[in-house]
Amino acid sequence: MKKAKVWLFVALAFCFIGMIGAAFVQSSGGNVEVKYLRWETPSGHMMSALLFVPDGVSQDNPAPGIVTSHGWFNNREMQDLNFVELSRRGYVVMSIDMYGHGNSDAVKPEEWPNRGTGMYDAVELMADLPYVDTSKIGVTGHSYGARAADWSVDADNEKDNPLISSVLLIGNDATYMNLDTGEYINKYGNRDVGIVAAKYDEFFFRTPKEDGTFTQPKEYINSDNAQSFLHFGASPEDFDDTRSSYELYTENVDGDEATRVIYNPDQTHPWNHFSQHVVKQTLEFFDATLGSPESIAPTNQIWPFKVLFNFLGLIGFGIFLVSFTKVLIQTKPFAMLRATETPAAGVLSSGKQKAWFWGGLVVSAIFSGLSYLWLFGFGMTQRPDFFPQGYTFYIGVWAAVNGIFAIVLMVVLRKLTPKENRPSLEALGVKLSFKALMKTIVLALTVCASAYALVFLSDYLFKTDFRLWVLGVKAFTPDKLIIALKYLPFFLLFFVANSVAINSFNYVRNGKSEWINTALVALFNGLGVMVVFALQYVTFFATGEVFFKNVSPIAGIWLTSIIFILPIGAIISRKIFKATLNPYLGGIIFAIIVTLISVTNTLTQL
Repeated sequence: MKKAKVWLFVALAFCFIGMIGAAFVQSSGGNVEVKYLRWETPSGHMMSALLFVPDGVSQDNPAPGIVTSHGWFNNREMQDLNFVELSRRGYVVMSIDMYGHGNSDAVKPEEWPNRGTGMYDAVELMADLPYVDTSKIGVTGHSYGARAADWSVDADNEKDNPLISSVLLIGNDATYMNLDTGEYINKYGNRDVGIVAAKYDEFFFRTPKEDGTFTQPKEYINSDNAQSFLHFGASPEDFDDTRSSYELYTENVDGDEATRVIYNPDQTHPWNHFSQHVVKQTLEFFDATLGSPESIAPTNQIWPFKVLFNFLGLIGFGIFLVSFTKVLIQTKPFAMLRATETPAAGVLSSGKQKAWFWGGLVVSAIFSGLSYLWLFGFGMTQRPDFFPQGYTFYIGVWAAVNGIFAIVLMVVLRKLTPKENRPSLEALGVKLSFKALMKTIVLALTVCASAYALVFLSDYLFKTDFRLWVLGVKAFTPDKLIIALKYLPFFLLFFVANSVAINSFNYVRNGKSEWINTALVALFNGLGVMVVFALQYVTFFATGEVFFKNVSPIAGIWLTSIIFILPIGAIISRKIFKATLNPYLGGIIFAIIVTLISVTNTLTQL
């Protein structure tokens, strides 16, 4: 009990240090006011955003304003690298949840292009703020956020007095041609426009060839599209010079000087929004086109410290799940779930037992990786109408398939084990009384609710959450609970079966130290998808083409968080099992947490 309380204190300390530290960084040490926005837009939908207002900005001293957006399957917090650094330099910054993301309303797919998936609604609100210089409003976004910025230009072009003067598209193509006529155009007019085109972008910056293949992104700067863009929409037939990346080109357009620039970092698509290099180019671009109110070198960046504090909070959140569980099983309501003695790791006494152990780990890892790819081939990314999130549906189905595989494998291996070598299901913790099962469920719900209470506290007091890049634990609107209930059975099937396999059947002694077994099962839990990820990206960097060409490039990107989640899940379930001899408790807790993480950090559709 004493040790559990110590770890609970450590968890809370990590969480609060993470909350306070992240808030301190994102407010530039208290020099930027951070506000939550949620309003009904002219599109007729509720939109949410974070607004950053630097000190000293007023109606008498207006500042340039920048609207920034995350990409598809993300949310406003993913733009922290931009909103921290831009607001620190005196810009008024609005980081939005595009429609269908975060706390903004979901809309039908046909509405996405309208008003830039909500970005242009944010631009109009920005222009109404009395402390914003309406002659200096910029937009930027990553991936689909860049597409939203591009669509916002379309909406802006329809106004008698356009609002957008500067556009930076990160990780998405600009509009190069009139699709009806095939002619090169300059739809941006006299706006300043830049593109961040990564040389290893999985999706964009490709030009079709005559043989039906496409050029690689690292060749983009020499393509007709890029050169036309840098020549302000001129047809390649009308110019002879070749323009370069990282150089600002200016030209008089409609009586005003306009700028065009392309940046070509050696990065992948998701790397763009976790990159000091891209932040540097973003700061330089807006300084050149809007003018930074505060002169701070673009290499002087503090957002990585926010990442560090957010990560400390995430670590604290994980420790809390285990330590709070251990504290609660010492209390009277949950005492029956406490293990009377520490479970001992089994011993692999024969070569046959060792073969079954290692064979089971290897087969499970292979099946995990292959099934992830197979399901893409079977079209499982197409969700039924009942399930409003395509990403969560696909990952949930894949998880459930692997859960069923684990159950079948455990049953087969137990049947093949001689009776004299089979421990009873009670001894393995697999067989529970109905009362113990009910208390297990209540305890899991209590732990998860308490853990998320910390998240909501962080959100309410400090306007921060717990995250590392694409892995985020954040506050959410009530509708996400209804959505989570639809997907929870998929994740329960996997994480409960996975916990039983790891703890009831694979908790054995591998060497002198007990932790070796925990490390092994954690490694093999994620090994299959780690191999898929490595094959995809090692090949991509070596050749410019991904390894698995028959599946969508999003397959590799979706694995970014999963390769962390699966090993962590194994470790947490093992820690809880050792204290309870209950393989279900850790599985249920982690299934709930992963479901909530999944449904609150992705696209919701009508």
